[in-house]
Parts: sequence; C-alpha cells; structure tokens
Amino acid sequence: MRVDKFLKVSRLIKRRTVAKDVSEQGRVLINGREAKPSSAVKVGDEITVQFGQKLVTVRVERLAESTRKEEASSLFTVVKEEPIARDNGLDFLS
Repeated sequence: MRVDKFLKVSRLIKRRTVAKDVSEQGRVLINGREAKPSSAVKVGDEITVQFGQKLVTVRVERLAESTRKEEASSLFTVVKEEPIARDNGLDFLS
C-alpha cells in the first residue's frame, strides 16, 4: 500500500492530498528513510511523521483498503511522540 493512502485510511492525516503534500515535503520517514507519496508500506514498518513541532512514530499493524472511523486506530500502534526542539539536529525534517 502507498504511504499517502495508509496515512489517510488510518486517519493519521485526514485527506490523501494532504498526506501526499506532507510526503513530498520530506516530512514522512519509513524505517528511518525519507518516503515519497508512492513509497510502499508493509506490516511491521515504522512511519515517522512531522506534525508542526511534533514527531509521531507509529508501527503498521495491518493494512486495509478502507476502514470505518472506529477501526482506523487498529491499523497502527503509536511507538512514540516527541516535541521537536529547534537545535536537536533534525534539520532534515524541516
């Protein structure tokens, strides 16, 4: 499954076009590597997304072409959430 579609289906990002834009800006990593919107996601992958001043890392638990709102959170497990400090060396995400 494409990373932009996973982000939308899992409801980590509400719209696929927004997920695509975020990926194109270099704000999405899959297993520590920068991801394009078309990058493939597999069960067990860790996805890191920069949301404003926060990094969220999730592990893909399962894939689905579509989900109901109540089931969306079962697609992933949050591994960690951390604030982004201005001088912590994460310039590659900005």
